[in-house]
Amino acid sequence: MSYTSLHYHIVFSTKERRTFLDPNGDERLNAYFGGMIRNMKAKLHCVNNTADHIHLAVGLHPSVSVSSFVGTIKTNSSKWIHETFESLQTFSWQEGYSAFSVSYSGMDKVIQYIENQQAHHKKLSFEEELMRLLEKHHIKYDPKYVFK
Repeated sequence: MSYTSLHYHIVFSTKERRTFLDPNGDERLNAYFGGMIRNMKAKLHCVNNTADHIHLAVGLHPSVSVSSFVGTIKTNSSKWIHETFESLQTFSWQEGYSAFSVSYSGMDKVIQYIENQQAHHKKLSFEEELMRLLEKHHIKYDPKYVFK
């Protein structure tokens, strides 16, 4: 028998950080993410978006890699956005993503952080936020390539 606790804070933005999304969070988009994530044997702890990016707190099944999980949700949600919002036919997500492992005992703090995105971004841009997250998690990066 295998026992796992695989929780992540995942962040990705719209292509070129264009402001396609509702800056106050979109209940329909969040509900779609919830259903899609349940179908992937995963648990959605929290989701919230601003106009140009989204944060997810998720627990993954050990049979699903983070990269395949993110690829699937980005592909499926892009298709759903195109079908649901006639004005967003040019919508797309950025190519990459950021994922940070989270212990279950730290999940409440991550959920609170995600829930407070709108207030948080009154003081800080997405670019500043992402660089802080990368630094906090000791992920080396070259700033000229982070936002390509």
